[in-house]
Amino acid sequence: MNHLIAYTGVALAAALAGIGSAVGVGLVGRAAAGVLSVDPKKFGKLLLLVALPGTQGIYGFVIAFLLLGRIQGADLNADPAFAWKALMAGVPVAFAGLLSAIHQARVGVSGVALAAKQPADAAKGLILAVFVEFYAILGFLVSFLMLP
Repeated sequence: MNHLIAYTGVALAAALAGIGSAVGVGLVGRAAAGVLSVDPKKFGKLLLLVALPGTQGIYGFVIAFLLLGRIQGADLNADPAFAWKALMAGVPVAFAGLLSAIHQARVGVSGVALAAKQPADAAKGLILAVFVEFYAILGFLVSFLMLP
């Protein structure tokens, strides 16, 4: 049972942050594809906006990988609290990653529209989307600091 609890933290970190990234990259990618169908020269300006929500999945994967290493080296029968610590360590990056990637994508979609209408201001859309990244980084840091 302790293994199941511990591995749930791994699964949450990887899956929820990954789902957020997949949804986020898909949303911005769809908006960017619409702009690129009219003006393919804007690809460089839109690429970072599309890729940015993907970082949350990376953060979740890193925490999941670190948790796996800790779980495999632990005697979960001798320390049952370890399993709960592992579960809870995966939660911040999981939920911060899920929600921040989706909301970052919403800002990214607006950034794509900005780049389409005002190409000289495309960097402003990227800067606005980066602000949302801060909360994904906070979730990652909390999870990292909580690693058992």
